Amino acid sequence: MLRLLLMAIGVYLGILVLMWLFQDRLLYLPSMPGRELQASPADRGWEYEDLELIAEDGTRLHAWWVPAPEARGSLIFFHGNAGNISHRLHSIEIFRNLGLSVLILDYRGYGQSEGRPSEAGLYQDARAAWDHLLEERGVPAGEVVLFGRSLGSGVAAWLGQTVTPAGVILESSFRSVPDMAQTVYPFLPARWLARMDYPTEDYVQNLEAPVLVIHSEDDEIIPFQQGRAVYQAANEPKQFLTLRGGHNTGFLDSREVYVSGLDDFLSKVLGEGD
Repeated sequence: MLRLLLMAIGVYLGILVLMWLFQDRLLYLPSMPGRELQASPADRGWEYEDLELIAEDGTRLHAWWVPAPEARGSLIFFHGNAGNISHRLHSIEIFRNLGLSVLILDYRGYGQSEGRPSEAGLYQDARAAWDHLLEERGVPAGEVVLFGRSLGSGVAAWLGQTVTPAGVILESSFRSVPDMAQTVYPFLPARWLARMDYPTEDYVQNLEAPVLVIHSEDDEIIPFQQGRAVYQAANEPKQFLTLRGGHNTGFLDSREVYVSGLDDFLSKVLGEGD
């Protein structure tokens, strides 16, 4: 009996060590479904520019600039923890149809971007995108909307507290990595093992720009309550949009509600309601 108990303790401690050592591989999934680009805006018949952005530490990042005809504003797109920019054409289409020119980048270690992902690194990547839009293209800050989905919501919220965008959209957001880790692994002291933070709930308290939080009640990966907590922590003016559908499909499953909610928010933050 004692031997079995010691074995169980040993296995449990082994799991804790593995969680500590390999948690980067649990969060960052650039190879799922793959780093190879599967498509491009040209496949949709859109004009676009293939870009190379340089982060503060010199890391080279791959990005696309997809201009919208008669654009009402611009949007910087921060995607989730898996795949690459070629898997986001459905979202780019929605924003483009809403009159937004889109700058979408792959984080370091994703797609054709160099380096390895890290929390500090992704923040540098976000800043490189912002600087490119304002300094290289001359886009006024008041015409830029930040958009982050899933992991990207933490990146967008971080950037939003350091710059002055027109608005910030957080879709399928989470309170923080430690909080999510404890939710996913309730049988482990995951909150204390987490070496990454992405404290979205804290960041939104520092945002001065209007915020739209979007979350599906059916999200099977990030609980709906996480999105509500982020919304409740945010400053006014703020809006919450409820979707139906899965974590990766809610914006498509609830397309009509989704597009209408985005359009309403954009009209307010881009000054079209004045």
